[in-house]
Amino acid sequence: TRSRAVSPAPEFSPRQRRTEQIVVHVLWMTSGLGCDGDTVALTAATNPSLEDLLRGAIPGTPRIMLYNPWTAVESGDEFVRHWYDAESGRLDPFVLVIEGSIPNESLSAEGHWSGFGVDPDTRQPIPITTWIDRLAPTAAAIVAIGTCAAYGGVPAMRNNPTGAMGVADYLGHAWTSRAGLGIVNLPGCPVQPDTITETLLYLLMKLAGITPDLDLDEQGR
Repeated sequence: TRSRAVSPAPEFSPRQRRTEQIVVHVLWMTSGLGCDGDTVALTAATNPSLEDLLRGAIPGTPRIMLYNPWTAVESGDEFVRHWYDAESGRLDPFVLVIEGSIPNESLSAEGHWSGFGVDPDTRQPIPITTWIDRLAPTAAAIVAIGTCAAYGGVPAMRNNPTGAMGVADYLGHAWTSRAGLGIVNLPGCPVQPDTITETLLYLLMKLAGITPDLDLDEQGR
């Protein structure tokens, strides 16, 4: 008998089979000064939905692994481990999403304004500013989600003792990721759900080499 050569399935986008094997890790921090409203909005997205991104339902696009305390099965040190993995290079590429404004920890002589995880040496909470310092150098992209993260929001009003500010104010407005991307600002209170997932989808496609850089305006939007 003769064996027939089996033709590969057609591809609907360039390098589809290769790009669908890519996994982009999304580390979503809700420990800034905010209300977690953007995380709630994310769950209402429909076009694409969060489920579409997690399951890789869109042909040719990478899948995401989302680490968000609202959706996580893990808790405590088991959940925080993902941040250490990103810092050490075991999660690559990764996108850092920051929700809530950034407090100026240097204004406080004692204690801190916000924290995420516990330092194993000091047993003290780790400030969000410390995590940003650790992860920004190796992040493929940073997204400041919501008005608080983008511009400082209500916590940045005058006389607030936290000295709250937006992510770009903390890192510098000229900051770029190792992939050459500036800080992506998605202002809104909350951001429209589909705007969140559309932006994440575009970043996935950018990191897979499918699309050009994001066309951001002078405010990084």
